[in-house]
Amino acid sequence: MKYYEVKFTISPFCSDACDLLAALAGEAGFETFEETATGLTGYVQQAVYNEQALKDCLQDFPFEDTRVSYEVAEAEYRDWNEQWEQQGFEPIVVSGARLRVVIHDGRHLPSDIPLTSPLSPLTSIEIEIDARQAFGTGTHETTRMICSTLLDLDLEGKRILDCGTGTGILSICALKLGAREAVGYDIDEWSADNARHNAVINQVDCRFTSLLGDASILNKVEGVFDLVMANINRNILLADLPAFRRKLAPGGYIILSGFYTDDIPCLKKKGEALGLTLVAQKESGSWAALLLH
Repeated sequence: MKYYEVKFTISPFCSDACDLLAALAGEAGFETFEETATGLTGYVQQAVYNEQALKDCLQDFPFEDTRVSYEVAEAEYRDWNEQWEQQGFEPIVVSGARLRVVIHDGRHLPSDIPLTSPLSPLTSIEIEIDARQAFGTGTHETTRMICSTLLDLDLEGKRILDCGTGTGILSICALKLGAREAVGYDIDEWSADNARHNAVINQVDCRFTSLLGDASILNKVEGVFDLVMANINRNILLADLPAFRRKLAPGGYIILSGFYTDDIPCLKKKGEALGLTLVAQKESGSWAALLLH
């Protein structure tokens, strides 16, 4: 997955301005940030970077007498993969009322996490993720909130659409919870391939299809889906929600995440305009997830 590294300079420097800048840049597709002595360094996928969207976000920066400038460069491609190969991630547990999901990589097996105990007699479902330059290991709040939402739903025999599939973790989770089929797509070739790879590791590849493309590829996908999931930034969600709605079966659900709590009203309004009702919402830090019906 190729990224741009964008170095933001805030003059005069202010930590509160950094927080606001991160929120605004997140609306333009940026995924992660590192605070520096003079501002922030942000990372955004090259495939989704939109400089005009970034300029629009920064045009009316609300801090008076504060100037924000930036420089764009291509991030070193090899560093993203090397970091995962060297570090991986510790096992992550997402619990529901009756089940819990244990997410781990091949290096950090969940042997230290008891599958059941007198204090927590839950049935565990294990998911192994080999993150090869793809987003979605369960470490991010948005991924965990969607997994938690999946645990609350009856997925037995359901058909699932996974928009922006990344590592395929959400499809794999749904399939292990009883879904009969999952179709995922991603604009990044590494992610589409990685999702297939992880489906094989988790022995659900016979029920999983990974496609390369954006929401326009749904025009080539036959049939409708009982559940649509999308863990993408706000602007893409607003643009693609009509396409998600068209592929939703009567009585189906849509789970959205990848956006901030401040974005809830505009996404709720967009959903209502498409005939969708907000059923539930989750929040974790500044991040949010919505369940629409």
